[in-house]
Amino acid sequence: MSGEKKEPGFLGRLFGRGKETVPVTPEAPVPVAPAPKLSWWKRLSLGLGRTAAGIGGGISAIFTTRKLNADTLQDLEDVLIQADLGVEVSARIVAAIGKDRFDKSVSPEEIKAALAGEVEKALAPVALPLVIDEAKKPFVLLMVGVNGSGKTTTIGKLAAKFRDEGKSVMLAAGDTFRAAAIEQLKIWSERTGATFVARAQGADAAGLAFDALTEARAKGVDILMIDTAGRLQNKQGLMEELAKIVRVIRKVDESAPHACLLVLDATVGQNALSQVEVFRQIAGVTGLVMTKLDGTARGGILVSLANRFSLPVHFIGVGEGIEDLEPFAARDFARAIAGLDEG
Repeated sequence: MSGEKKEPGFLGRLFGRGKETVPVTPEAPVPVAPAPKLSWWKRLSLGLGRTAAGIGGGISAIFTTRKLNADTLQDLEDVLIQADLGVEVSARIVAAIGKDRFDKSVSPEEIKAALAGEVEKALAPVALPLVIDEAKKPFVLLMVGVNGSGKTTTIGKLAAKFRDEGKSVMLAAGDTFRAAAIEQLKIWSERTGATFVARAQGADAAGLAFDALTEARAKGVDILMIDTAGRLQNKQGLMEELAKIVRVIRKVDESAPHACLLVLDATVGQNALSQVEVFRQIAGVTGLVMTKLDGTARGGILVSLANRFSLPVHFIGVGEGIEDLEPFAARDFARAIAGLDEG
């Protein structure tokens, strides 16, 4: 009959024809709370976790059931040397720890606390802030370090900090040898709002530095940071290039550069000592920045550097983020590598 409702056939039933479609309301996405921002202490202790695990694990293995005697002190010294504190410093620290505790039962926590105290003593004289002399305008920071040390990234992070303090910043791409370094610094300038000065790859780095300082002075820029090449395999060429940069910028400001910061990669361990030796000779390094402490179990190299050179350590880095580069504090560092709480 014409008025009779016709049932759907097999295919109609299979594909749902003849059935009333019920709209499906999609579920609202569950909001994901942002991860809480970690404090600097937490980032530092996590970043130095590998170093702390090596030292702390060694201390626990040595002192859980044994007294402090000549044998355990020797074992402790070996642990510290393996963490790259250096032979001289390790021996001095172990002697200080053993002085009033010899032949006594001590807990691993006591040894860690004593170690932190001795490391803090060793580092306190070099834990100095970078002071920007506002009478120098622009204040010229010459940034040096081998390729791969994190130098260009460090320049960007420092630029961000200076900008947050309300200072005007200019970045000069003086590593004209590598196109990637020029591009990387340009990105940091855009991210931080810093002025950027560059030339074509292969251009004269000293000429660039001269032009950047002239422009920075004319514009009243507060801080000029000059990136440089770091090709240690050609030590003589690097020495001549850096010497030329210093020579030409002094034609504009005879007191410049006002600071020369060496950026060191902590993962290179004892090689950092030779890098300081070379760059101090070449560029007159005035202070250190240690990066990539989160990538090594040998963070004690900073103690060895302090003992050998007594150069100020201005900043340390424990990650890739802007907030992962902070002024160096001896107490925090000492407690972190010993595996202790903030205290």
